[in-house]
Amino acid sequence: MRNGGRLLLLGALFLDLRLALGQVEPSSHIATLDGVHTHYTNYGASEKALLFVHGWSSDETVWKKQAPELAKLIRVLTVDLPGHGQSDQLQSAGQSERPEIAYTMDYYARALDAVLHDAGVKKAVLVGHSNGTLVVWQFYRHYPQETAGLVIVDGSLRPVGTPEEMEKFIAPLRAPNYAETSGKIIDDITAPMTDPEERAAIRKMMRRTPQRVAVSEFEATLDPALWKVEKIDVPFLIILANSPFWKADYKPYLESFIPNLQYETFDGVSHFLMLDKPQEFNQTVLVFLKKNQLL
Repeated sequence: MRNGGRLLLLGALFLDLRLALGQVEPSSHIATLDGVHTHYTNYGASEKALLFVHGWSSDETVWKKQAPELAKLIRVLTVDLPGHGQSDQLQSAGQSERPEIAYTMDYYARALDAVLHDAGVKKAVLVGHSNGTLVVWQFYRHYPQETAGLVIVDGSLRPVGTPEEMEKFIAPLRAPNYAETSGKIIDDITAPMTDPEERAAIRKMMRRTPQRVAVSEFEATLDPALWKVEKIDVPFLIILANSPFWKADYKPYLESFIPNLQYETFDGVSHFLMLDKPQEFNQTVLVFLKKNQLL
């Protein structure tokens, strides 16, 4: 990984502070949007925070190796997006059934705004994994005044295929054998993991998300407006798995509209690189926060 020496130096500087602060106790909360609950977990108290956003068919537990550690230095929020995890019990009936709505990036962005307001956070650095990339990007478009910075984790800011190719990818997920089809996708993106228990836990977690939620979210990514290239004028960190999926032109593409870009790659990791190399990931985020005076 790049900047290894700088990471080690920063890690040493923060060691004493981490030990002095100790563990921050988490607390569970609910923000309400249009009568529907969005669950989040809070670590600490401040008007500034790190807000962690999971990807497709996941939940807040993908950040289990980040939130407790980074909360020793900065307030942390982890969220279950609508349709996922502990979110979406209808307030009027107390039901656990997911609402029959379109799970779009706009809706997710509004839910994040509701979470920040409920938590009393005025400005956040948003961390988005996978499809969470589009969520935090859309949040930045709608709420730039609430966005201190963006961190992207193995996610794309340009379409990964043509509309026809994406439709061909989504179509099998609408079929009755969804469990089998989604299981193959999950197995592919976790294949490089060396911990079989971690891989099994991710598979179990992702399979809990209802089919209609998972399909609706993918359908929402077909909106061409989501991929419109516009200047991103906040500090921006992207951390990618070193994979042929990310072409040589991806970094220049990002540099064309992101002036303050920090581009990092990790070797030997899966799509869930924050679980594969948590210490390296956490230190990379800390370097970014320190460099841009976001702590």
